[in-house]
Amino acid sequence: MVQGFPAAYRGMVVGLLGGSFDPAHDGHVHITHQALQRIGLDRVWWLVSPGNPLKANAPAPMALRLARAREKLGDDPRVVVTDLEARLGTRATIDTLRRLQALYPGVRFVWIMGADNLVQFHRWRNWRQIMARVPMAVMARPGAGLSARLSVTARAFRGAQVAADQLTHRKAPAWSFVNMPLHKASSTVIRAKGEWRR
Repeated sequence: MVQGFPAAYRGMVVGLLGGSFDPAHDGHVHITHQALQRIGLDRVWWLVSPGNPLKANAPAPMALRLARAREKLGDDPRVVVTDLEARLGTRATIDTLRRLQALYPGVRFVWIMGADNLVQFHRWRNWRQIMARVPMAVMARPGAGLSARLSVTARAFRGAQVAADQLTHRKAPAWSFVNMPLHKASSTVIRAKGEWRR
């Protein structure tokens, strides 16, 4: 195990929730707990990214975002807040996945994202390769259900859709739309209201 990296062992299933977490909020916590419960994950790692290539504005400093994320999560031992992408020097999800799979042989990763992200997922670099590399859990988000189900990615990978509890047993490409109680929290709204002090 590389020093400073989270522990994971052969046979474990680890969910990866990536994003700028600018700021982390109760909706992130909600999605994480729902993913643990509905998918059957052993762990979830929050990948607090240095920055999102698809966003024009730089996020708050990494140290501030990490501290807020850890504060929001509390003491759940199944969830780890990490700056792995900064440590790995990766920005694109495909590069992060390649590095993690090389560093953690025998660990099964599942990518977790909100349904709102699936709508524009086809704009991510090498999005088809991401789908081919890890199973994906698409968590329901307010107002994004229909547009996610009709998205470019959903249509392109229609034949790879499975039930949520099947994700940990399927090889990629495999994805699931995970229906769950909705949580309306949004980083964009929090920033717009001035509730996030940078």
